[in-house]
Amino acid sequence: MSWFLAALKKYAVFSGRARRKEYWLFILFVYIIYIVLGGIAAATHASALFALLGIAYLAFLLPAWGVAVRRLHDTGRSGWWLLFGIVPLAGPITLLVFFCSDSQAGANQYGPNPKETAAFA
Repeated sequence: MSWFLAALKKYAVFSGRARRKEYWLFILFVYIIYIVLGGIAAATHASALFALLGIAYLAFLLPAWGVAVRRLHDTGRSGWWLLFGIVPLAGPITLLVFFCSDSQAGANQYGPNPKETAAFA
């Protein structure tokens, strides 16, 4: 839960780096929230809950982009690679590989390695 909150605190931060753990736990919690809200809305047929689901989607959109860009920075790639996701089939698969890749060792042009920073803190 702390990784999810840490990503939300960096709501619109597109600089720096994000570890795999920060990225994947943020995505996990967001999808759990979507599934719970969607399931309750579908079971109760409440249009207000569907509206709440849409609001939640919009609320998590900017933090999701931010953590995705920081994750790409951690692998040594530009955040502009995120736009490659619109290419059918190849885009999402390539981004998945990038998001699963290990961090670039040491500091890179986007900042110090968060793994090493956390180990010394």
